Amino acid sequence: MKINTLTPELLRKMHAYWRAANYVSVGQIYLYDNPLLREPLKLAHVKPLVVGHWGTTPGQNFIYVHLNRVIKKYDLDMFYIAGPGHGGPAIVGNVYLEGTWSEVYPDVTQDEAGLKKLFKQFSFPGGISSHVAPTTPGSIHEGGELGYSLSHAFGAVFDNPDLIVACVIGDGEAETGPLATAWQSNKLLNPGTDGAVLPILHLNGYKISNPTILARIEPEELDGFLRGCGWTPYFVEGDEPEMMHELIAGALDAAVEEIRRIQENSRSNNDYARPRWPVIVLRSPKGWTGPKAVDGLQIEGTFRSHQVPLLVDPAHPDHVGLLESWMKSYKAEELFDENGRLMAELAELAPVGERRMGANPHTNGGALLRDLRMPDFRVHGVHVPSPGAVDAQDTLVLGQFLRDVVKFNQAKRNFRIFGPDETLSNLLGAVFETTARQWEARELENDEFLAAAGRVVDSMLSEHQCEGWLEGYLLTGRHGVFNSYEAFIRIVDSMFSQHAKWLKVTSELPWRRKIASLNYLLASHVWQQDHNGFTHQDPGFLDHVINKKADVVRIYLPPDANCLLSVFDHCLRSRHYVNVVVAGKHALPQWLTMDAAAVHCTEGIGIWQWAGNDQASEPDVVMACCGDTPTLEILAAVSILRAHLPDLKIRVVNIVDLMKLQPSTEHPHGLSDTDYDALFTTDKHIIFGFHGYPWLVHRLTYRRTNRNLHVRGYKEEGTITTAFDMRVQNELDRFHLVQDVVDRVPNLGAKGSYLKQMVQDKLIEHKLYINRHGRDLPEICNWKWPVKTRSAGKVASEALSA
Repeated sequence: MKINTLTPELLRKMHAYWRAANYVSVGQIYLYDNPLLREPLKLAHVKPLVVGHWGTTPGQNFIYVHLNRVIKKYDLDMFYIAGPGHGGPAIVGNVYLEGTWSEVYPDVTQDEAGLKKLFKQFSFPGGISSHVAPTTPGSIHEGGELGYSLSHAFGAVFDNPDLIVACVIGDGEAETGPLATAWQSNKLLNPGTDGAVLPILHLNGYKISNPTILARIEPEELDGFLRGCGWTPYFVEGDEPEMMHELIAGALDAAVEEIRRIQENSRSNNDYARPRWPVIVLRSPKGWTGPKAVDGLQIEGTFRSHQVPLLVDPAHPDHVGLLESWMKSYKAEELFDENGRLMAELAELAPVGERRMGANPHTNGGALLRDLRMPDFRVHGVHVPSPGAVDAQDTLVLGQFLRDVVKFNQAKRNFRIFGPDETLSNLLGAVFETTARQWEARELENDEFLAAAGRVVDSMLSEHQCEGWLEGYLLTGRHGVFNSYEAFIRIVDSMFSQHAKWLKVTSELPWRRKIASLNYLLASHVWQQDHNGFTHQDPGFLDHVINKKADVVRIYLPPDANCLLSVFDHCLRSRHYVNVVVAGKHALPQWLTMDAAAVHCTEGIGIWQWAGNDQASEPDVVMACCGDTPTLEILAAVSILRAHLPDLKIRVVNIVDLMKLQPSTEHPHGLSDTDYDALFTTDKHIIFGFHGYPWLVHRLTYRRTNRNLHVRGYKEEGTITTAFDMRVQNELDRFHLVQDVVDRVPNLGAKGSYLKQMVQDKLIEHKLYINRHGRDLPEICNWKWPVKTRSAGKVASEALSA
């Protein structure tokens, strides 16, 4: 690592720039007025409520200033991810000093009046948050929750060969599960076709009130840990500014030159051997350059500097002078001219144009986004001669469509499929006909579908990383899909929430361009866990998603393969949503032709006229279904009812777009009350078979007129059993559904009583049969939707014993 990298003059200027960034940071935390201290500081100049985080800020300012230097020296395409939770003052201040903030927000000018606005808006009503947020130019990472910075960084550089993401990792953040796992992402980064991530582990020693682990382990242990994860560490340690400037300058030059050497070797020599990428470890005092001690307690270098190191309020009037002395220690008169603008000799240290990290185009990915080249999904449609006549595996069919999406966009390199080792299990294996899994570690003889470059990233068993990579990929202007077992998507509940919030806020910022939607495919779902049992049964992600803003979330439960194709084509074309699609992988009946499926999915909800018999009159009961398995069981129940109670008028309603159930006043896809009543009536009983927890449907429909809603769904009953027995245990099966109708619809008479007895007998027969044979009754396994033209007697017989 080189020493004496900086000339004395450059060192002087860079130190001054750092002082300016620190001054602006302190001003944001504290000041309401008097931004350049051109009059004695008074309590009236201080915000009534001082909120912010100082501890990580000076270290991040230090890093930002030095990254500016290497960007200019090496003409780098680089941006900054701020991992530490609340380092907002640092990034906002630097984006302001480089001029980007004033371009995006012209009212915050490069003068004293602009400084006053910049200071006032921070953590102030109507202003900006204390952490890096969507409002911060140059950011793709919300600082409100820790753990995802490094996975976001890797997602951003996939297929961006000229991009370097400098990812600053707080030592508290480094203790989270997602971040600890993210160090392994270097095994999936291709030096020939991808960009590079430069992690900067910022060890300032403390979290909120505790020491941090990586800061307290022995230096050789930390070195061994990073090397064991496949990195080459460069250590920068100290508290004396002049020496620290020299050390980090040398480390950054060495890191950038090593990255370039690795990439040049790979691209010139087709050498895809996994390199040991550089990582910088910066150890500096928490709250560096801040108050040394306050009221007899040490502040700098301790946890006490984490948030506001100096209380300045009516209860502490003597602290006004301490704040003034602190701020004056940065010598603002040497940093800003008479108008309050950063001195020209300092301003020229920052890169210009799109080389500024706050203006890097990748951080506003919607501006770079290009439409996918989409194949015709209809080509992959299942031939359905009549409803239920054929079986198919829905995700197996979808895999062929996704294979073509990959193939059509290979040259653009702007589409990837992410998943935690479940792509084959979820029957999407057709994609491996045209691509491979990206994998940079060793390969052995029996490995399958591994390559140095591939469109599928599913070689790490971590939902956190898949989510983070995909978010980083989308936020920098590309497209993708995350496929997962339904139960295990719950692992990223919190990450989804943060991304949904990001979409919500950015949709309200005119300068932020819309990005491609985050598309989830949830397969191996709750009703298809015969060999896994209770642990793999949890449809609750739908309940979690539904809590987010209606402008952001969409949920689709296609009943068959053709509907799944139509839905997924729509999702891949959409922008700025979170689309959740639930689909099965087991062979199930197929209901709609391709043309009918396209119409049905466009409408999102509709009456299946071929399944009901109420065309000439009002229905006696509405049988509704949402999801592939509930659709099967509702239709099986309808076939029994129509055969044994031919005078009962039944309407069948199928829902693909779950949000249709909400009122139109609550969700853009919601039905008006008039349209909802036209489908479900205002007073007839609705027997509703639902994929997930029953109460979710009640939540969505509680404002509707018709209160006769009876939802059957998953109610936390399950074990290792047969597919049909899972439905029986949760009372979603055809026999319980028939019984529900008989119990609720009046005036069914003796026929109803005998039918109820018949289905109760069937439930006992079912239980005895599976206990003896270990599989479902043949009439369940072989059931088909009855053909219309058969006699009523034959239909009745076949309905119960196919």
